[in-house]
Amino acid sequence: MKHCCSLFILLALLPGFAAGQSLDVSAAADAIEPSVIEWRRDFHENPELSNREFRTAGVIAAHLEGLGLEVQTGVAHTGVIALLRGGRPGPVVALRADMDGLPVVERGDLAFKSEITTTYRGQEVGVMHACGHDTHMAILMGVAEILAEHRDELAGTVKFLFQPAEEGPPEGEEGGAELMVKEGALKNPDVDAIFGLHIWAERDIGTIGYRPRGMMAGVQDFRIKVHGVQAHGSAPWMGIDPVVTAAQIINGLQTIVSRSVTLTRDAAVVTVGSIHGGVRSNIIPEELEMIGTIRTFSEEDKVLVHRRIREIANGVADAMGASVEVEIPFSTSYPVTYNDPDLTAAMVASLERAAGAENVSVIDAVTGAEDFSFFANEVPGLYFFLGGKPLGQSQEDTPSHHTPDFHIDEAGMKLGVRAMLNLALDYLNNYPDKSVGGR
Repeated sequence: MKHCCSLFILLALLPGFAAGQSLDVSAAADAIEPSVIEWRRDFHENPELSNREFRTAGVIAAHLEGLGLEVQTGVAHTGVIALLRGGRPGPVVALRADMDGLPVVERGDLAFKSEITTTYRGQEVGVMHACGHDTHMAILMGVAEILAEHRDELAGTVKFLFQPAEEGPPEGEEGGAELMVKEGALKNPDVDAIFGLHIWAERDIGTIGYRPRGMMAGVQDFRIKVHGVQAHGSAPWMGIDPVVTAAQIINGLQTIVSRSVTLTRDAAVVTVGSIHGGVRSNIIPEELEMIGTIRTFSEEDKVLVHRRIREIANGVADAMGASVEVEIPFSTSYPVTYNDPDLTAAMVASLERAAGAENVSVIDAVTGAEDFSFFANEVPGLYFFLGGKPLGQSQEDTPSHHTPDFHIDEAGMKLGVRAMLNLALDYLNNYPDKSVGGR
């Protein structure tokens, strides 16, 4: 259920409404920038996969403990929560950063390039921060240090959430934001609002993008097993070919978005990302497995796409004489990342003060997914994109997220510090008395 913030917030946080602190946000961000860059490079050089962020968690916990915060470790396996209690009573605001890297071999010639390898799904793989989570952690560590230095001025409490397994836990394990919520990360004390950011390689540094309501898609993965009858490759009529059946299923799945989803309302995606079957050129295998991803922006479309995948897979298999097993979700299911519209409208002034109004814009919905959505389903949330592309570099020349050449311009991280500071301070200072009309 989505919660709405009180109209009192909207009135309190009109553009230009000052944070009311002695803290100079810009000067503090300038001063902390060298440390943020150093932390980011350390994380980048030492990435860890989901639910295995042991070193990462240790570095974060040691830093937060050194600031005198109340630190809890081992949350959702490797997560870290730190509590900063202000000098005056007030609301509780949560700030979140994700921690995990990806099974990607890094290319390029960075001095702090990752050379880490590990085993993933039985294969030897490289590990890389190929999505920018290293920058998220470093930014939030900087924010924590600045706020800790001014704790006596804060009216309320800041809860720092360093979350593992945003990219999804290993098969057979729980993890990520969903498990953090289950384990009470938003409780004791109860969080009133949560903010998060994602650095974005395709946006210029110095800019911020946001969107009220559906910001990023909901996601589920799927697995389809196709069962046929094995035969010699020279005599296909003696078997039932799961490879040809799978090819027809894949073609059919591509019609779901183009022919079943109301595209004038919302976008959707159905992608088959992996297909495995057979061992030799002259053997028709007995079975085949394919896995893929689904992206939708509404519960209605999610139900529709799931139904059509099952119908198409079973219908094609019946026509080919084969059989299928369809699992949805297979291992991952995140809701839509939803920005509370009242909270978003109230906090735009904070983002504009950090970046300049001309550098803050409403963006189109993104078919990527984020498990920040689990937090924002529990309390009002605002999630935004922070520019990470070097100025003057074209989007065509910018490697995308989750690729071996992914990179960001570290000069963009300082804006992330300013933005998160403004959001936290403005919310803490201007949140209404709950007895008058808060959430």
